[in-house]
Amino acid sequence: MNILAWIVLGLIAGALAKAIYPGHQGGGILGTMILGIIGAFVGGSLYNLLTTGSLALTASALSIGGIVVAVLGAIIALFIYYAIARRGAY
Repeated sequence: MNILAWIVLGLIAGALAKAIYPGHQGGGILGTMILGIIGAFVGGSLYNLLTTGSLALTASALSIGGIVVAVLGAIIALFIYYAIARRGAY
């Protein structure tokens, strides 16, 4: 997948994940894009694990299904990030 498709997928998936996840998430447009790209890798890897039974670092494609998988991965990434950040604040 070329870099422009990664940027578009990252922006779409990150923005949707931030809209779905409760609370306020900062980071601006760059943080949203990085969150979406991380979500594409997390979601793609989990989807690959569930469908093939093997864990491989893969990313989802720029399609409707890929965006759904990337948004789910980004929500998981947000949950993990805030769970770690809250634990470090105490």
